[in-house]
Amino acid sequence: MDPVGRTRWAIAEGYIPAESTGELPEMQSHETACILNASDRNARVRLTVFFSDREPQGPYEVDVAPRRTRHVRFNELSAPAPIPRATDYSCLIESDVPIVVQHTRLDTRQTANALLSTMAYPV
Repeated sequence: MDPVGRTRWAIAEGYIPAESTGELPEMQSHETACILNASDRNARVRLTVFFSDREPQGPYEVDVAPRRTRHVRFNELSAPAPIPRATDYSCLIESDVPIVVQHTRLDTRQTANALLSTMAYPV
């Protein structure tokens, strides 16, 4: 199969709401990088998070198996440090094989939930 995707992606808009309503973990406010690896090789993926007022954090490392998808919740990233809530951030995603990345946010601060989803920017 011809490669699908790129090896570098950027998400310029990131924000994990500090509050949630509804049952956890399904209705917890969160941000997700939805990663598709359509190749025949394992994808080693590194995420570096940038802030307006401090040095970047990362890299956070995840694997995406061949011909699989993986949804990586930014809320669950912990090493080298958790992503702070209620803080603006951006993210650079790099992979050793081409991948496709989509960015999603579920905001459940109110009972009328909001869902945002957009393609990351291929670099």
